Amino acid sequence: MTGEALYVYGLVADPPEGAEPPGEGIDGAPLRLVRAEDCGLAALVHEAPTQPYQGPDDEVRRWIRAHDDALEGMRRAAGGVLPMTFNVLVAPGPDGDAASRLRAWLRQNRDDLRARLDRLRGRAEYRVEIALESAAVPTGDASVQEIEERMRDSSPGLRRLLGKQLEAKRRAAAESFADELHADARRRLGAVAEDLADRRAAARRPEETEVLSLALLVHDDEVDNVGLILSDLQESHPAVRVRFLGPWPPYSFTGDELATPDAARAAHSR
Repeated sequence: MTGEALYVYGLVADPPEGAEPPGEGIDGAPLRLVRAEDCGLAALVHEAPTQPYQGPDDEVRRWIRAHDDALEGMRRAAGGVLPMTFNVLVAPGPDGDAASRLRAWLRQNRDDLRARLDRLRGRAEYRVEIALESAAVPTGDASVQEIEERMRDSSPGLRRLLGKQLEAKRRAAAESFADELHADARRRLGAVAEDLADRRAAARRPEETEVLSLALLVHDDEVDNVGLILSDLQESHPAVRVRFLGPWPPYSFTGDELATPDAARAAHSR
């Protein structure tokens, strides 16, 4: 298919001879490896039109999930993967078809690509979000009980005023506790994760106070230890809420952005 582009999911090092990628690609596309045998690198791809994937947000999210699933299957099979972001295409050009151009790029960037893959071998990305149920954080302020008692017998106008005072005290207590917990959680997670990256937290409820939102690069042997730390943090106080998600291909830890030949990216980002 010399006139078609290759959609590139990611790269692997030293794939076993004859090994085939597990699973399917976007919309069930057959996956294959384009190998540059003389440098021990291969790209996980499927044949595709030269136009990037574009469509409604729900459709794009479905494609991104399929992209993630293909990469995670390859990561497990090969022991490591250097992921590309969604919608990276290599098109045919004057210097050859898409596969030839991709092989040439792998050879040209061999040392850099192998160094990145070595760092990621046996490792995956996990995402951690910790928040506090603000109302469950003790304020340590005797005036809070006094405000609560006054609210019972107050007029509606005074009750609203006292309610704002009460909310401010609870918010201040939650933010103070969140600062303490943030430092402790980051220190403990940093002891078992090989790298940390701050992330924007998912939408949280108004009654929650954010503690931290991180991506972690974790060796497969340390995943259980991350879980133990998070369990201990959650059990340390009834106000603590923890979300632990993954594994994912290590998107947050790939290093500087890679520019493949004629890379095309849709307007949608991860």
